[in-house]
Amino acid sequence: MTDESIVDFPGEKIDVRFDKSLCIGVAECGRASGDLFKKGRSPWCVPDECTVDEVRDIVERCPSGALSYTDKQGTPEQASDVNQIGVVADGPLYAIGDLHIEGAPEDKSGLKYRAALCRCGQSQNKPYCDNSHREAGFRDYGAVGDRGPGLKNRGGPLEIKPVEHGPLLVKGNFDILAGSGRVAWSGEKVALCRCGASENKPFCDGRHREIGW
Repeated sequence: MTDESIVDFPGEKIDVRFDKSLCIGVAECGRASGDLFKKGRSPWCVPDECTVDEVRDIVERCPSGALSYTDKQGTPEQASDVNQIGVVADGPLYAIGDLHIEGAPEDKSGLKYRAALCRCGQSQNKPYCDNSHREAGFRDYGAVGDRGPGLKNRGGPLEIKPVEHGPLLVKGNFDILAGSGRVAWSGEKVALCRCGASENKPFCDGRHREIGW
């Protein structure tokens, strides 16, 4: 069965794939200099208008995993050397690294490296963000108070498991970035709130049970 949310843009040396179901309109692609993406042009994306390195660079800026590429020269996208989860002020969690998100479809290859994860509890595309936080009036500036236990190693697989009616369980070597951009927490295992009600955001405090989420 064809996923109608996915659009492919073939090029001579590199192909670009766009998954509309994951896009949250950050516009890292549309505002990038060069001619890879042009608003109002058909097709919107033309990989042959840029070098392969330029295509790779722009696609890898996409924080939601909506963009991915297939390099026909045989060089696949590489996971970041470090795993990070950024807490966006009034918005989602941006995960980057060697991601292993439970239940992620194989054809959404961008999710292996980058993902925008819902933390307001209102997304209709859980565990991924769909901008529902805006209509819901979700407010949290992304302060992180706990420093975490620290890390002995960097990189490696980062497992992300959305618990039914509960938090995101994250396991691996990773840092959490506060909304201000600082590295605020480091460790190997944590439960992150995705119901939007925790009083200790971004961490889960069990409030999902109290509110019947």
